[in-house]
Amino acid sequence: MIRPAPRLTVSVVVPTCNRASLLREALASIRALEGPDLAFEIIVGDNGRPGPGAEAAAEFGALHVAVARPGAGAARNAALLRASAPYVAFLDDDDVWQPGHIRAHLLRLEAEPDLGIVFGQVVTTSQDLEPVYGPWPADLPADGGALLRRMLSGYFPQVGATVVRRSLVDSVGLFDEALLGDQDWDWQIRAVRRHRAGFVAVPCVHFRQRPPGTFDSLIARRIHFTRLVFHRHAPALGVSRLAALRLYFATVQGYYDAFLDGAQAHAARGDRRAAAGALLSAFRLMPHRAIKDAVRPTHLREALLAVVQAGRPLAGAAEPGTR
Repeated sequence: MIRPAPRLTVSVVVPTCNRASLLREALASIRALEGPDLAFEIIVGDNGRPGPGAEAAAEFGALHVAVARPGAGAARNAALLRASAPYVAFLDDDDVWQPGHIRAHLLRLEAEPDLGIVFGQVVTTSQDLEPVYGPWPADLPADGGALLRRMLSGYFPQVGATVVRRSLVDSVGLFDEALLGDQDWDWQIRAVRRHRAGFVAVPCVHFRQRPPGTFDSLIARRIHFTRLVFHRHAPALGVSRLAALRLYFATVQGYYDAFLDGAQAHAARGDRRAAAGALLSAFRLMPHRAIKDAVRPTHLREALLAVVQAGRPLAGAAEPGTR
């Protein structure tokens, strides 16, 4: 008699805060992956207002944990402490899992007992879940030191494409709630520093991004936490100060580009003040790079020209008040 393979159970940690409609999409994408071989224990950590989050969780048979402390780290921790399955996965409330997610991770974790954490690929999308970029990354180094270097030079593994052993949490600990940004990046770095990591080249999650120019202040706040996390872990690389500085600038390169995209978006709307503010933020973040880029045909030059031209009347158009 052939016995069926046992059904694996995975705990899924989902932080949320006042986004019940998006939360429903996220939870539906998790439940859609269940089957005879796989079941999910979904745990929603909710530090939003009472009511809507709990109702959405109940609709999908998820455990709801109310959290008084602010931040995604606090919500994740409250949920993580209730996780009882041998494996733990994650999903932010504004993202959605893809059909190919998780089974490839579990195959590796089941086959390789010394593997603690597995990363997958991400597809960056618009707010409407239209693919914009990816899947990324194309690959990751198997060597732990090389992977740590990649993570400290611009690779932020998307937590929704990450699966870990529950036992890993006991050694790595919880998310740092003092980090109101990048606490997931910090936690993943800590995991990679202590455990062997793996990678599966499978698109796992659709990762929503806001349109350029709509989150400049959010980027500015996040940079502070990125800097804290980088300086916390960079000494583990054992590189010179100059090499560490180069790695830091590689880490914040994405923010620099986002500010330039924002400047162009503001300029296209005729908001010269916001465009100039985004451009100034890029200069402050990477002044050496900005000075070089200002005199070459680069992304920054395009943003500069857009700011200069923002608000200029079209040729032949009457000036305000002249009609």
